[in-house]
Amino acid sequence: MQSYHHNRSSSSSRRRSIVQRSRFILPCFSSSPLSLFVVLAAAVPFPIYFSGLLSSLSGRNNKAASTMRVNSNIASTNITCTTFNVLAPIYKRVDQQNQSIRESQFRALWLTRNQKILDLLLNQRSSVISLQEVWVGNEELVNMYHDRLASAGYTTFQLARTNARGDGLLTAIHKDYFKLVNYRELLFNDFGDRVAQLLHVKSIVPFPLNENQDVQQEVLIVNTHLLFPHDSSLSLARLHQVYKILEYLEAYQKENKLTHMPIILCGDWNGSKRGHVYKFLRSQGFISSYDVAHQYTDSDAHRWVSHRNHRGNICGVDFIWLCNPSSSNSRKPLRTSWVEAVFSIIKYQVQKASIAEDKAFAFLGENNHSDSLTYSGFCQALQKVNLTGMPHGLSFQETKELWDRADIDGNGVFDYEELKKMWNMTVMVQSENCKESMMETKKEEGEDKEEEAIGLKVKKAVLFPEEAEKGMWPENYNLSDHACLTVQFSPVKVLCS
Repeated sequence: MQSYHHNRSSSSSRRRSIVQRSRFILPCFSSSPLSLFVVLAAAVPFPIYFSGLLSSLSGRNNKAASTMRVNSNIASTNITCTTFNVLAPIYKRVDQQNQSIRESQFRALWLTRNQKILDLLLNQRSSVISLQEVWVGNEELVNMYHDRLASAGYTTFQLARTNARGDGLLTAIHKDYFKLVNYRELLFNDFGDRVAQLLHVKSIVPFPLNENQDVQQEVLIVNTHLLFPHDSSLSLARLHQVYKILEYLEAYQKENKLTHMPIILCGDWNGSKRGHVYKFLRSQGFISSYDVAHQYTDSDAHRWVSHRNHRGNICGVDFIWLCNPSSSNSRKPLRTSWVEAVFSIIKYQVQKASIAEDKAFAFLGENNHSDSLTYSGFCQALQKVNLTGMPHGLSFQETKELWDRADIDGNGVFDYEELKKMWNMTVMVQSENCKESMMETKKEEGEDKEEEAIGLKVKKAVLFPEEAEKGMWPENYNLSDHACLTVQFSPVKVLCS
């Protein structure tokens, strides 16, 4: 089987064919110039696949992998999705006394570790695999991933970050479960040089929509790796990155006249359930698959972890988000959610400074002892909370948009009553807009006026190593500084108004 892949850093002498991509400029769908970013696109399928994990990995019983293993001999409408930040060797420290020494300097180390990572992934045999921090700048490692995946039946898509540091994304879909409809690359060209992949796929095995009709369900899948929040000033940059992804998803669906389609967002989001990105995605109807599977609430941020960062802190940052089909009229407009998310950053910064609500203007206005702000004072306040005055800050148009939302009565003054309304306008979780019923359930009375569609239901979700599910990080785990998250979905009938 011949395989194809994308890699800007690959040598021209590689024996595989490289798909030629066309360049697109994303149309502007909001008043903000941030909505303009380069999108590269290719709609040509390329074959490749994952399978097989060592029964004992680094001396550990791989309960997670065996739990999620799908029988390759049985066609199933269930699909599984794995996301894993594999820690690029150029970032992995191997000497605590000398932080400049990295694993990339020792071929035997990075080769062995990545072979074990592939063993883990291949044993799980997920329908979709989303990897972050793949060392795309090393041809030997790239060949190893592509060769082993190709022989197992996956199609792979590879995308390097735009800063040429050498790491990037790799997404693989299994030929027994999905075929490619379209593939797009999103280049943010921003402060973090981050990128994202969008795969529009169609199921191989038809899903039963009703007694008389089976459908090959289409799904939109995104793989990304957000900027690490080195300090609070980067909260806005991270919010911009997620906004760009959601904005492009909306544009892509509108461009291709797509309706009632599940969306899966995979990746390393570099932020926990307490963060602004998490709340922003929840406000747009996305659910954290792992939390749904374990019946955790939005406040259960301490129950599980998926990452031990370079500071030694552990937290849950790897997510597989799901958004099922719903009526476009019932979901809060994306731009409204974005504005609310920015105001929640302002509120957080005020609370972080231990400022009471009735003292907020004194804090924000700088020597302003009144209970209101003019536009110029509002601009100064945004700079004080690190939202403007830096390369990744708010643009002039965004600042004006926030002011228009803040000055509710339009009198040119942002007063205390308006502040309270904005304070209470924190990002609200968007409830599910579609009624869900399992495929075999009959329609209830009065539901015949609603349109039927296929969504996805979370069946189970596991983290490897299993200690991560208990909020702990095992010292003898050395595959990565991230846990591997796998989620199983089953088709579900949704009724959309």
